[in-house]
Amino acid sequence: MPVQDPSERIRNFSEVALGYDEETAREEARRCIRCKAKPCVSGCPVGVDIPAFLALVAEGKYEEAYAVIRRANALPAATGRVCPQETQCEAKCTRGIRGEPVAIGRIERFVADRHRHNAEKKEPPAGKRVAVIGSGPAGLACAGELAARGFRVTVFEALHLFGGVLVYGIPAFRLPKEVVRREVEALREAGVEFVCDAVIGRSLSVEELFGEGYEAVFLGTGAGLPRFMGIRGENAVGVFSANEFLTRINLMKAYEEGSATPVYPARETIVVGGGNVAMDAARCARRLGARVTVVYRRSEEELPARREEYLHAREEGIAFRFLTNPVEVLTEEGKVCGLRCTETELGEPDASGRRRPVEKAGSAFTLAADCVIMALGTSPNPLLKEAGFQTGKHGEILTDEEGRTSLRGVYAGGDAVTGSATVILAMGAGRRAAMAIAEDLG
Repeated sequence: MPVQDPSERIRNFSEVALGYDEETAREEARRCIRCKAKPCVSGCPVGVDIPAFLALVAEGKYEEAYAVIRRANALPAATGRVCPQETQCEAKCTRGIRGEPVAIGRIERFVADRHRHNAEKKEPPAGKRVAVIGSGPAGLACAGELAARGFRVTVFEALHLFGGVLVYGIPAFRLPKEVVRREVEALREAGVEFVCDAVIGRSLSVEELFGEGYEAVFLGTGAGLPRFMGIRGENAVGVFSANEFLTRINLMKAYEEGSATPVYPARETIVVGGGNVAMDAARCARRLGARVTVVYRRSEEELPARREEYLHAREEGIAFRFLTNPVEVLTEEGKVCGLRCTETELGEPDASGRRRPVEKAGSAFTLAADCVIMALGTSPNPLLKEAGFQTGKHGEILTDEEGRTSLRGVYAGGDAVTGSATVILAMGAGRRAAMAIAEDLG
């Protein structure tokens, strides 16, 4: 994949990966050996017929390939960029047994980017009405599947832009916002209605939606409640959750001159965490001119971030301190001036299956910092709890395998159910819930 040079991209928010050209895409698609068992499909959370669309790309039939992808995936331009294909469809690719798997995600991106949607905008279908709460990956996937089945769908979004985590969480250098806008427009053209600035649970309740004639409600409200460590000094000026930091940059353009919500000025930024969100926060901070260090309490081998994002961060000059655990945010006049840490070593596996970090006695040391970003995961939004459905100990909505909640007619999926996860897993949950809604409403 051709990419921007690291020395250039740390000065801008333009997309890092530049995409395949036609010749490269067709050549890579020809590497697919059309396995009868289609193991790659079993690795795709939304069930795209991967061999079928690759065969069409190899023949240069790009619009036909796009149609195959869209039958299962409402957001191919987005998933082609941010889906962890290396652990899903590509991990199952037979070609990968003795070499490199077919670059399925990159070809999917090529097809979606090449596509030109010529269909005229349709009137909303006349079928039964379904309300989708949240316009993130789960909500958009649910809406797309229901619209394709003839339901009249309205998507309610609390913010002023549609796309959920795709617009406020993922930086433009990984997923340009114009790509998300086009995906939303494709759903509009399929008849989906969108309503912004609607905080369901405040401006309208779930019960009131049923009173307005909706026959089912899907909750795709995500996991927007940030987690912190609970250590001393964490409330100091200069400490941010990754959610707030990324939202300021991605949604509010805080880095632009004259911004109404300017970014916090920092010279030495420390990001705590090791997932994709931590990589996004670190790479954004680097583009804002700070020296950046990522602190992670386990080793490099346990790092949960995508390998590609980690390597891009390394190329961009971001430092990593593994086997390091923060114990105190140091402050001066209420502002961050450093981070007190201890060294760790890996002990026995914990409930997640990963080896548990254990603090080394007498290993405390201090890192200089004037900004600390906590990228420690998130919990589901608590606003809808009053609706009365059952929730788990972390606030997650409890559902069956098809997304049905404890309330009749109410379904849920994505991060609101699982906690913070990947875009494609949320989309798979949204699609399964749509199928359950279609079955239950007849």
